Amino acid sequence: MLDNDTQSRLLQQYPMLRELPAADQAELLAAASVMHLPAGTVIFDEDQPCRGFPLLLSGNIRVIKAAPNGRELQLYRVIPGESCILTSSCLLGHTRYHARGVAEQDLEIVLLPAASFHTLLGSHESFRSYVFHLFSDRLTDLMQLVSAVAFQKLDQRLANLLVSKPSPLHTTHQALADELGCAREIVSRLLKGFAEQGWVKLGREQIDITDAAALKRFADL
Repeated sequence: MLDNDTQSRLLQQYPMLRELPAADQAELLAAASVMHLPAGTVIFDEDQPCRGFPLLLSGNIRVIKAAPNGRELQLYRVIPGESCILTSSCLLGHTRYHARGVAEQDLEIVLLPAASFHTLLGSHESFRSYVFHLFSDRLTDLMQLVSAVAFQKLDQRLANLLVSKPSPLHTTHQALADELGCAREIVSRLLKGFAEQGWVKLGREQIDITDAAALKRFADL
């Protein structure tokens, strides 16, 4: 059972739950549980069964696909107000996970049991619309990712990634490499080239974007 504060924040972040009839909402909140997980926790991994439907109250989750050689490609992030479409897919298809979810920051998650997910999906239009709207948005994101991987050179993808983030960017070369699905050494070499062009200034775990327009033009070539 969720406490009153957690219930209030859940209904604020996920307004479709406010549209449920009072009795259904009370039943749902009684069945839900809250989880607090530190940054770095593997929330789910490949070939693991799905334990329920997560609704994120704080923090964010990176969903990644790992290769046998240890390289990773970020598929998408989950932020508060969203949920994980891979989890939805596993629940709908009664399958196991095909990727890994890792907490980037400390997380507070409300977990709905699988039975509650199926009941909501089958009985309430607002929840069903929420889930399928997420599928639509995420499919668009993944198509853009596939297009970038297939048709853009890595240096263009890196330039596009940099201009999509606030400056200064506090991160490591390894974190950028993980997001792009490549080796750290390649990112370091490309960043050095960008710095020589005057597009960025490199510091310790910090990148200052000094010419965003040039980076954007290069990414769009």
